[in-house]
Amino acid sequence: MPSLRDVAEQAGVSVSTASIALRHDTRVKESTRRRVLSVAEEIGYRPNGAARDLKSRRTGMIAILLHDLGGPFYSELLRGVSTRAQANGLTALVCTSALDRGGELTRLLREKRVDGAIILDSSISEDDILEVASPSLPLILLDRQIQHPNLYSVLCDHRSGAYMATLHLIDAGYRDIGIILGPSDSHHSHLREEGALQACRLRQCVPRPDHIWHGAFTESSGYQLVDSVLASDDVPRAIFVANDEMAVGLMRGLLERGVRIPDDVALAGFDDIRITQYVSPPLTTVRQPMYELGILAADTLMRALRGDEDITPIVLQTELVVRGSS
Repeated sequence: MPSLRDVAEQAGVSVSTASIALRHDTRVKESTRRRVLSVAEEIGYRPNGAARDLKSRRTGMIAILLHDLGGPFYSELLRGVSTRAQANGLTALVCTSALDRGGELTRLLREKRVDGAIILDSSISEDDILEVASPSLPLILLDRQIQHPNLYSVLCDHRSGAYMATLHLIDAGYRDIGIILGPSDSHHSHLREEGALQACRLRQCVPRPDHIWHGAFTESSGYQLVDSVLASDDVPRAIFVANDEMAVGLMRGLLERGVRIPDDVALAGFDDIRITQYVSPPLTTVRQPMYELGILAADTLMRALRGDEDITPIVLQTELVVRGSS
């Protein structure tokens, strides 16, 4: 089995430098660190985990904390994070709070069983996050911004994406607009609501209060809202739905009841999950760069773990994808 000395010799550095580089320590130049990591990967070197942990108090693991793993939204995000984690010799531990009855996720952070975490989970409170964030446990937030020296944000521009989608519906000739939002405690939903309403105000066609509904960001909740949408005495001619899963569920329910899309009701969603290309008609939506979000979240966490103090929030742009539903 290759040893640390083998890595050092092939990388042209001392054993101590190789050891420091493999711990992602900022005392080693980035070019040297990359060379050491490349040699370690090439010869198949694996550090002694127990010895490393005793010396550095590092676990070699990062956590990805998500609210739910049930939908198709997270796959590209996880792929991006895992790609970067593996390239840096770290293991990514994926956790969900959907069944977390005993507070295991926050205990995972409090007890520092991981070196850092990426969080996309509005059910983890701001107080819990502030309690555990520290120089030895940096956290990357994907669903909010909190001012703290050891909290970093990587976000998509939800407000702008919703604005583009709603403005597209209005400018396509649909003046009577409905909006389906996510849970009332979702920060993403609030941002998308702000963007949608901004477009409506710009074109002077603000939705009636009874033309704004809330779902649960799931396909089943979109389907369950069909009766509420059709119960209105004046069904909206177009509906912006704050995520694609709800939009797909709504579309299925509308088609079952003989509502033609887009002839009777036009639809636009948000996320650009894979199925939106294949439903009939294909769904107009807003594309989030989820793989890139995962890559940048992991890269930001690696920088924090190396002690980089010059990390600023990152906001990725979204893209309107126009298809047959509008």
